[in-house]
Formats: sequence, C-alpha cells, structure tokens
Amino acid sequence: MGIVKTLEIDGRPVVFRASAAIPRLYRIRFHRDIYRDLRALEKAVDENSEKASGLDTFSLELFENIAYIMAKHADPSIPDTPEDWLDQFGTFSIYHVLPQIIELWGLNTRTDVEAKKNFARRNGR
Repeated sequence: MGIVKTLEIDGRPVVFRASAAIPRLYRIRFHRDIYRDLRALEKAVDENSEKASGLDTFSLELFENIAYIMAKHADPSIPDTPEDWLDQFGTFSIYHVLPQIIELWGLNTRTDVEAKKNFARRNGR
C-alpha cells in the first residue's frame, strides 16, 4: 500500500512512494536510520535558505538518498544507484523537493498511526 505523490523535478514528473517498507529499504541500502536522517536534514535546511545555502555535502547526500529510495520504491524501473538516477536530471533545488518529500512521509506516518489505533479499538484494546 503506501502513499504516492508525483513531484516535478527538472521539468519531469517523478513519482515518490512512502510506506512502512521505507525505513527497512533505506537501512538495507544505506546502513542508516531514515528517521534520524530526516530530522538532521530538516534541521540543516531550516538553518539555511535557498539563496544563501550553506548545506554541507553530507546533508545533500542524505537528501539524495532519501529521495532516491522513495522514487525507487514507487518505480522499480528507475536506475539501481542514486548516482545513475540523479544523472537523469539537471540541477534542482533541495528547498523545493525536500518539503514535499517530508510531507509525503508525514502523511504515511500519520496513516500508520491511525490504522494502529483503529485496529486496537476493533480488538477491544
């Protein structure tokens, strides 16, 4: 299941998917915790602006990896590495794409919590 959202990147539609599988897929592929990385990335973006971006390469790599894993989850036909996937685009702004990916992840997380609450109510918990 999961939640799907199409974003425009470099003038092209790109589908992203968030589901309960994302943390596992991210951990297997990048050996990192997506929750921790999203928090760090949000903080780094909040402390900078598009006009005077001071984002370090580590933050950019986190963004690229998160975007890639959600795009790959939505469309298995995309290239097998983030580098090959990113090579399909010209430059694009993290400040335009990241907030939408975070929103997508938030919608997925909220849906998960609501489903667990409903399950508990149905089973008398």
